[in-house]
Amino acid sequence: MDILEEITEILAEILDIENNNISPETYLIRELGAESIDLLELAVALNSRFKIDVNDDEIFLRKLRQYVTEAEQQDKDILQYLAEKLPFLMHKRLEEIIADLEGGPTLRVKDLISYVERQRDGN
Repeated sequence: MDILEEITEILAEILDIENNNISPETYLIRELGAESIDLLELAVALNSRFKIDVNDDEIFLRKLRQYVTEAEQQDKDILQYLAEKLPFLMHKRLEEIIADLEGGPTLRVKDLISYVERQRDGN
């Protein structure tokens, strides 16, 4: 079973939804309706399933808007600043997130996959 399949299975169980409603592009909060308690359960499940340390602030992009504000206040390039703060996300994904900020919570399943891959690689 690959990481996507395992995360899909975990999300389906926690959120009590069908697996076929979940893809890498699915928004956890916007589309699946994940709430704080669900994210807490998800962090515990990811830790258990993948044997990784899970930093809730990182994996769930909790400080994303704070980082954007910090970059603006310090007159730094937002994309570069986010890349330093969220190293598990690729440049292209960070661009998507910045463009999508006004739409609400930007966390997608593919962000969880990126985080798990990076943690498993020991980075």
